[in-house]
Amino acid sequence: MLKRFLSYYKPHKKIFAMDMIASLLVSLIAIVYPIMTREMLDRVERGFGGNENFNTSVKFVILLGAGLLALYFIRMMLNYFIQYYGHVMGVKMQAQMRSELFKKLETLPYRFYDNHETGKLMSRMTNDLMDISELAHHGPENILISSISVVASFIYLSSINVWLTLIIFACVPFLILAAVLLRGKMRDAFQRSRQSIARINASLEGSISGIRVTKAFNNAECELEKFEASNGEFVRARKDAYKAMGRFHSSTTFITDVFNVIVLIAGGIFIYNGSIGFPEYSAFIVSINLFIGPVMTMINFMEMYQNASTGFERFVEIMDEEPEKDAEGAADAGILEGHIELCNVSYAYDETKEVLSKVSLDVKKGQTFALVGPSGGGKTTICHLIPNFYRIEEGEIKIDGRNINEFTAASLRRNIGIVQQDIYLFNATIRDNILYGRLDATEEEMIKAAKRANIHDYIMTLEKGYDTEIGERGVRLSGGQKQRLSIARVFLKNPPILILDEATSALDNTTEILIQSALDELCRGRTTIVVAHRLSTIKNADRIAVVAGGKIVEEGSHKELLAKNGEYAKLYELQFRGNS
Repeated sequence: MLKRFLSYYKPHKKIFAMDMIASLLVSLIAIVYPIMTREMLDRVERGFGGNENFNTSVKFVILLGAGLLALYFIRMMLNYFIQYYGHVMGVKMQAQMRSELFKKLETLPYRFYDNHETGKLMSRMTNDLMDISELAHHGPENILISSISVVASFIYLSSINVWLTLIIFACVPFLILAAVLLRGKMRDAFQRSRQSIARINASLEGSISGIRVTKAFNNAECELEKFEASNGEFVRARKDAYKAMGRFHSSTTFITDVFNVIVLIAGGIFIYNGSIGFPEYSAFIVSINLFIGPVMTMINFMEMYQNASTGFERFVEIMDEEPEKDAEGAADAGILEGHIELCNVSYAYDETKEVLSKVSLDVKKGQTFALVGPSGGGKTTICHLIPNFYRIEEGEIKIDGRNINEFTAASLRRNIGIVQQDIYLFNATIRDNILYGRLDATEEEMIKAAKRANIHDYIMTLEKGYDTEIGERGVRLSGGQKQRLSIARVFLKNPPILILDEATSALDNTTEILIQSALDELCRGRTTIVVAHRLSTIKNADRIAVVAGGKIVEEGSHKELLAKNGEYAKLYELQFRGNS
């Protein structure tokens, strides 16, 4: 894990080295102050004692003070460099990790997103990486400065009085023991705290995205209760984290306070015995901060380390997820003709429930093939399996006689256009959303696609036309307008295979009629699989299959299925009566 973390320093070796040099110089300058203090006190004592000319002593003291002031100015510049460029390095590392994480998320299969909430993923990309960035900057710097300061303070304090120094450093094992014993509890507590923050983000993302539904059903109190449950869990997790942190800090601070008591008692005894002079003792008192300061820095570092290490573990957890991979030897599909075959296909989202059981279908090139049946029967699952969004456990799916695993996922999906009931539009312009179908399309091609989708005339009534911002998920458009925009996107893509997954089921009858003409135009000359609840929309389909309980229970044309007087006839009769 550490080796993996350190690898992110490689692109920033130069600035990292300069940051460490600056940190080293800062720690060395810190040692100068007690040395000069000791020298000043010694000169002052000699001047007042008559052992040296008083004016000479004063001049020397002023000269030392001026030198010390110059060093402090240099330290100010070094601290500026450390704070600015060190943080910039940390931010660049954070950006690199965020970029890698985003790229990784783009490669993960559908199944991953079935089991991970958006808000929790966002928490990992923001909060976790921010803490990692802080460790990336302050971690090496704190370790270097603290280590050098501890070693230098030991050498310098020993030069004043070795026995007093050994007494102080004898307390160090107790500090280390306390840190080791309490560190594990603090790490676990901060891990739980991070998980609770992720749950809050997930709750927020869901509630804010569904705010219109909340208002429509007047369920603000319900959403508040759900949020407060997550918020309460966060408070409890943070309380545990702060309790562990409080124990850690109070214990380690107590030990450092003991250092001062020991210095006072032992120093007093040593002065009484004549083992140490007053100037030396005064310098020792000043210099003890050279040791206590780095110790406190290391204590604070432990808290930062716990935050960042748990964040990095969560980062690595996603980075180690198995990405969506093409089968070995997969090749570019080129331009497919569109003959689709499902041969004894079985599939289950989890081990507890099989969604499809030995399903076989044969959709000829250019044919319109409709899937009907009760909700949960497996129709949408079939639509997800054809573009290879999920890998089947049993059977095979062929296009133009070749198993879809022989194609790369990108080239397979390039040949398939999908229009769904739940349309996703990006918070961008109309132009951007249509061009998402084919990013390299020309202006003329885009406008032609919009015209074929019967949305161009509406776009031209807008003040900014194609450059109109449509808001989050296309909130500024009606349901029919959003659907026609998604159809324009597929027109631009121009795939040989089309999947319409209940594309008009959420629309009113008038809007459906308008959009149906665009869909009829879209389907022309393409192999089309249509999932529909309204049987009136698929009467003219070449073939219709009734899917129920994960199986094909009937198949035929509209007339053939009505003549069988089976499941399809029952569904049709129910809808006909309902419409009447």
